[in-house]
Amino acid sequence: MKSIKTLFVVTIFVLLTSSAAMAEAIKLDLNAVYGATSFHTQGAMDFAKRVEAHSNGSVLITVHPGGSLGFKGPELLKVVKDGQVPMSDILMGVVAGSSHAFGISSLPRLVKSYDEARALYVDSRPLYEKSARRWNQKLLYAAPWPPSGLITKKAIVTRADIKGIKTRTYDKNGAEFLRALGAMPLSMPWGEVYASLRTGMIDSVLTSSESAKNGKFWEVLSHFEPINYAYPLNMVTINLDYWNALSSDQQEAMLKAASETEADQWKASQARSEEALKAIAAEGITVTPESPELTAELDAAAREIQKKFLKKAKKAEKALLNTYVK
Repeated sequence: MKSIKTLFVVTIFVLLTSSAAMAEAIKLDLNAVYGATSFHTQGAMDFAKRVEAHSNGSVLITVHPGGSLGFKGPELLKVVKDGQVPMSDILMGVVAGSSHAFGISSLPRLVKSYDEARALYVDSRPLYEKSARRWNQKLLYAAPWPPSGLITKKAIVTRADIKGIKTRTYDKNGAEFLRALGAMPLSMPWGEVYASLRTGMIDSVLTSSESAKNGKFWEVLSHFEPINYAYPLNMVTINLDYWNALSSDQQEAMLKAASETEADQWKASQARSEEALKAIAAEGITVTPESPELTAELDAAAREIQKKFLKKAKKAEKALLNTYVK
């Protein structure tokens, strides 16, 4: 009888403490700009699972894919700053107009491999963290899209082939780079790109092989040039007021989850890039490496954009970039 009574008391204690823990759980929404199949959104979902596990269920994050909360563009820094949504993933280049340092990761041809991109990120992270703090948020982790290339209706062999093409770009740096090469860059929401290719409003896209695969661009385009334009970073941030409301243990759990997710996402980016190149080639896209002539022309155009960026850069940005700009 005594053992049964003890078991009953222990069971009630466990139920009560579990209920209390559940009642005290902090629930956060994470705005994800890209669809559920995007590896960045999948990374955010993995992050949410890790946070729940590391915090023993005391922090629960719900990821909302595809911009379903209504937040998608340059306003994202302000949206998180004002607490309209506690957390969001943000393509850095898209918000570079709000904080100059966020434009570093999408500078054209500054780095040309994952190793170089990773080194640039490590060196730049203090600048990114400072910029995030100015916007009342904490940078949790960041990872790159696969390197941006040009997907087009015709082969791009020299600069002359770029002249006049109507290209969708994802940020100001890309627009200036393509304009310098003679293209006609346009900005538009990702959801409008496929239809615009169908109607002829645009005839090319500056994007990754991963996005070309997800967009089924082989149905409307025929060539991909992996020009290693940039390895643009997608970051996940949290509003500082929400962050400061977490206990130290909860913050530690979130940082641990962020570190693990970041490491996995960098690996996933490279793997997805290689897989996507094979996938689009299998669907009929011709993947054309740069010609030596095109390499020289792209690098020359990129240097002009880099110099222009440096003129507006603050002291810390200049000190960093001068070690990368050739």
